Amino acid sequence: MLQEAIELQYNSVSRLVEKIASKKEITFRAPTGSGKTFMMSDFMERILSTESDVVFLVSTLSKGGLAEQNYDKYLEYSASGRFKHLRPYLINTKVSGEERISIPDDYNVYVLPRDLYKEGGLLMQGAMTDFLQRITTNIFGSGLNKRIFVIKDECHQATNNLDTLAPSFFSKIINFSATPNLSRGQNPDVEITDEDAVNVKLIKRVEQGDDNETVEDAINKFEEIKKDYRNQLGVNPCLIIQISNKEKADEELNNVILPVLDKVEHQDLKWMIIVDKDKNKPRSSSPLQRLTNDSVGIRLPQKRWKEYAKSNTSNIDIIIFKMVISEGWDIPRACMLYQVRDTTSVQLDEQVMGRVRRNPRLMDFEDLSEEAKELATTAWVWGIIPESQRRSFVVKLAGKEDTRKQVQIQTTRLKTLTQKKDFNLEAFISSAKPILNHHSIFDLHRKMYGQDAMIGLCYEYATDVEKWWKFTEHFDSIKAQYEQYICDYSESMELVTDDSGKKKTVSFPLESLYAETDKYLQISDWVWKRKEGVKKFSFDSEAEKEWAEILKDISRDAAKELSSTPEDPKLFDDEGHNIPRICLWGKNFPNGSDIKFGYYLNGLHDSYPDFVFVDKKGIIHLFEVKSLNVKKDSNIDAAEYQNKVLALKSCYKQCSILTEHVFYLPVLKDDEWQITRFIKGDEKTLSEDQFRDSLLED
Repeated sequence: MLQEAIELQYNSVSRLVEKIASKKEITFRAPTGSGKTFMMSDFMERILSTESDVVFLVSTLSKGGLAEQNYDKYLEYSASGRFKHLRPYLINTKVSGEERISIPDDYNVYVLPRDLYKEGGLLMQGAMTDFLQRITTNIFGSGLNKRIFVIKDECHQATNNLDTLAPSFFSKIINFSATPNLSRGQNPDVEITDEDAVNVKLIKRVEQGDDNETVEDAINKFEEIKKDYRNQLGVNPCLIIQISNKEKADEELNNVILPVLDKVEHQDLKWMIIVDKDKNKPRSSSPLQRLTNDSVGIRLPQKRWKEYAKSNTSNIDIIIFKMVISEGWDIPRACMLYQVRDTTSVQLDEQVMGRVRRNPRLMDFEDLSEEAKELATTAWVWGIIPESQRRSFVVKLAGKEDTRKQVQIQTTRLKTLTQKKDFNLEAFISSAKPILNHHSIFDLHRKMYGQDAMIGLCYEYATDVEKWWKFTEHFDSIKAQYEQYICDYSESMELVTDDSGKKKTVSFPLESLYAETDKYLQISDWVWKRKEGVKKFSFDSEAEKEWAEILKDISRDAAKELSSTPEDPKLFDDEGHNIPRICLWGKNFPNGSDIKFGYYLNGLHDSYPDFVFVDKKGIIHLFEVKSLNVKKDSNIDAAEYQNKVLALKSCYKQCSILTEHVFYLPVLKDDEWQITRFIKGDEKTLSEDQFRDSLLED
């Protein structure tokens, strides 16, 4: 998994822990596939490791075995030592004869399938309230005096029965969902946006199919990518087709889907149909009798079909379902979703879309080729996408390699502690004071969790088990040395070089993407073009949009233009037409970009400046745009934001010395820009007018 993804998850959980300290109820929103169960476990682990009087009650959907799935994950995390404080228990109502349900009180994570606590259910006949009174302090003053923190997994689904217990028993409520219910007050206190998750490769970007494309077009597209998916990812891909939930289902199967699948060119495809539980025995005239054409699947009980279809090596190519795949069914190999549409079609549920957005090679993503990475992080969707789901647009580099040749940027990285000239790790550990109170292996593992740079040092040093123990026992002192060194950029920062030691330059990628927002500009003469020929480009924030407008305004007079080369005296676009005027400036879209600079802030990070601008003298200018105009109800931590700005200033100052590029931190406060500029290490604060004048000078 990429370090950026680990940090996104880790920092999100840190904000959750901070929020719950001051509020009774909080909501966490993260897109399907971003590791919600893992982050939930991490959150519980952090609370339980410091507060022994807390017990978690995790309310989870009953359908699809989601409760059992989560319980198994908690067990796995606990047994591995990753989250060792978790002691999970799955509440169930399986009793024999007249035996009474009893829930033990010596666990600290209780998983409750939501539908077990309902009117007429065994749990509502006293077992649940008896349990809650035993572990808290009941009306007679006895009990274990524990505080109950309730986690509502998939909180957009109502838990009315459980909610009646809240005033008497629950100290905190934590809502988790990809689609929290805003009408019930579930406004996210902490959020991982879809764009955040896409940028760190936790989930796939969505490439939306044309409204006029048919199910046959989708199947043809699936046939195109199937071989590459298998060869480059080692995964059998899957296309999911959504049909109507009611009387139109049979018609759609008979007239739209099955005739295509019966064609000779598609007869090698294996498919299956998943229907609602109460309709597993279709009418004799229904085509749903043809539940699969797979010789293995046809022998399985229908309740095992979903599990059979999930595996990366499953031979099922196409799954046809009737609005029943939503929460709790993970199938990372699914990469396409087609919604059979007519005049009564509804928008695709974001939970359903989440089924095709998981990264099938998340854990070893960095080992893939560039082409394989593109496959692993692309989802194709045909359907009515909800308004809340921002569309992603592919952008291509105008001028292609000619632009790349004329925009050459040097980047920087941070060295490891072992590269420090006067430091020897072996000698440092040998001279350190012996540790008298040894830690358990689980404590040491927890201490190293999320510290990738330190883990790298450990593996570099520890050639045997004894050395591993020495390193981990002295972890704190080594880390202190590391941070002192790494934050002194004059020592730790270096230019990126190739394998031969030669300075390496990078440029814009040939192709990237951005997510649609309501903050956009019409731009026709920068380095990017959309394949649709549209000149509309979106930006992540109002500040970013305003800064783009400034750069656009001065680019005609200040930016270098793309010029022809001796090898290619005429520049043409994909259709063979002369390329119009192109000014060498553009957004540094993170997807696929190598324009990044290493810095340290509680861990190693890469800064991707928002904009690149080449002036008429060929000097590279790089801009990281920030804003102090933060809404009161936003999830941005002011202190954390300020620390990041300070860290970037230190980074950019040294970057400007090593690369000789010009770096800027434009910060929008109210309606005015405060622009920090670094030229060869020299720092200066500019107004907007001073900045414009500096670029427009001859």
